[in-house]
Amino acid sequence: MTDIHAMELVTRKRLLLYSGTAHPDLTNAVAAELGVPVGEPNIRRFSDGELHCRYGESIRGADVFIVQSHAGPAVSDSIMEQLIMIDAAKRASAKRITAVCPYYGYARQDRKAEGREPITAKLVADMLSAAGVDRVVSVDLHTGQIQGFFDVPVDHLTALPILVGHLRASCTIEDLVIVSPDAGGVKAAKRIANHLGADLAFVNKERPKGQPDRALASNVIGVVDGKRCVLVDDIIGTAGTIVAAADLLLDSGATEVWAMATHGVLADPAIDRLKNSAISRVVLTDTLPLPPEKAIDKIEVLSIAPLIANAIRAVFEDESVSEIFGGENQK
Repeated sequence: MTDIHAMELVTRKRLLLYSGTAHPDLTNAVAAELGVPVGEPNIRRFSDGELHCRYGESIRGADVFIVQSHAGPAVSDSIMEQLIMIDAAKRASAKRITAVCPYYGYARQDRKAEGREPITAKLVADMLSAAGVDRVVSVDLHTGQIQGFFDVPVDHLTALPILVGHLRASCTIEDLVIVSPDAGGVKAAKRIANHLGADLAFVNKERPKGQPDRALASNVIGVVDGKRCVLVDDIIGTAGTIVAAADLLLDSGATEVWAMATHGVLADPAIDRLKNSAISRVVLTDTLPLPPEKAIDKIEVLSIAPLIANAIRAVFEDESVSEIFGGENQK
């Protein structure tokens, strides 16, 4: 074998991108950013509901990226599908397998709030590792500590630059206040406020015991009178928190209220709540699909595809993800 042929064998690399069935539009957008095709995993469901995957090409020695948001209504099915795809890739001798989870399922079950409860975010991490994943990429995990549930590298990206850029293009910063809908989100809201040079406030919120989907907003900490307020959260679930906070802000003198979140879970009755609320605009990213029946006029969706594509490119080329983003897009 000549030295040239030996060098080709050492340096030859293949990036293969695959999508689960939860959100193929996002994977297609990522593929367009990367300039690569989306491979065919040939996912099918048997009559009894079991899932099957068989890759349509050889993936031996390839760098395989499996993109799957853990989307509803069957979040567990989305996770199981990704696990099966990872197992198939491992058994097909992929060189490295990266699970790209734009939205990481069960992230809100990251601790035991009461006795006899699971820590399901850790269970999902264990299952991804057991399936054979070598690396995980996710966006705005509900808590950054979830990275510690993994024994493999985790690239924790943030949509902050996308949200900040949108606000800079859409708002006058002088009359803007960034608001966290609860005390737990103050750190993230402060980062956005600092990037914009805007004021910061937060809403004191309580959840009645035994009613995790119900939020009671009690008072506002900060000056919002005469200001446009932008409520910032990582997830909009049933929208109870956001809507209750918006009502309180308007009662406190705010002139207008927007809502921004990375992940639009929008579980029932979120759409009805948002539609009937005083919130004038809801800005989300496309980490999760937005079904046509939920695409109300108030909702605007920003693309997360360039962010994910840059992370995939950095991982494939064995470059530092944090350096690629200047430390801004990785937590």
